[in-house]
Amino acid sequence: MEIPVVDFGDYSLNEEDVPDKQLESLSKEFKSAFTEVGFVFLKNTGITQEEVACVMDISKKFFLQPDELKQPFSRKSFLNSPNHGWVSLETEKLNPRRPGDLKESFNTSSLHPDIKWPSSGNLKSFQEFQTSFFQRCKELSLRVLRVMAHSLGLDPEVFLSTHRLIGTDKNGTTLRSLYYPPVNCENAKEGQLRCGEHSDYGTFTLLFQSSEGLQVRARSGEFISVPCIPGAILINIADLMQRWTSDQFISVLHRVLLPSVGDSSTRQSLAFFVHPDDEALITCCDNSNKYPPITAGDYLTERFNDSYGRS
Repeated sequence: MEIPVVDFGDYSLNEEDVPDKQLESLSKEFKSAFTEVGFVFLKNTGITQEEVACVMDISKKFFLQPDELKQPFSRKSFLNSPNHGWVSLETEKLNPRRPGDLKESFNTSSLHPDIKWPSSGNLKSFQEFQTSFFQRCKELSLRVLRVMAHSLGLDPEVFLSTHRLIGTDKNGTTLRSLYYPPVNCENAKEGQLRCGEHSDYGTFTLLFQSSEGLQVRARSGEFISVPCIPGAILINIADLMQRWTSDQFISVLHRVLLPSVGDSSTRQSLAFFVHPDDEALITCCDNSNKYPPITAGDYLTERFNDSYGRS
């Protein structure tokens, strides 16, 4: 299995619009990638390596603090945005049958002005970098949604009208800064991974990687290592989009293994998880009734209950 690489230059964030001919070409490439592989690399999106590096750098400064300084920003500390904030090591189990994942993260899921942000010491720019990058990813995601709709022969409003509240407390879209600290494999629990096998929950995900380490399950059932292509964004279909398209677009399992014995390297990534608005009712867009209708918010809550435990 090979993940296709698609040039998004004609519809990058630096362009006002995309000519019909280029939109047609992009749509064909998207449809092929998302129906056959579930993943695609996008290059020339308009989001630069420098932007990515700034967010990763400020995120790492946050993660390298003692836990007691991160604790005030813990996930579930924010009343109107329960997914916002820091997730400590081993808290999340993306594969609930394994021990907790050996990673920590900071979720930016609300841009509400009352949200409290890390700001002490060398973190004064934390909020600025996170929120600015969130907005850039949002802009790109709306363009991706338009091409997706076109590839399925749908009016773009089918998708765009259900993603109008990204960045508010009425939409689950989240920018997730991920940090995988050094691991001594011999001390890991039986079956423990840096990130357990899982598929993503919502519409699709934009992934920015600093190094290799991600594996994707091919149709053969074998897990394939994903390359790290400088400047390219990895996009994968998520479960709600597979359901929405009656399984035309496929959502695929992926994971991050432990490093090999003696490898003390860290890993960082940024994932922008795109979700529909909470109240959006997701029904099969081909009117097949293959899946029962469900609101995006209810679906997301169920998936969080699986990965964080039911309270």
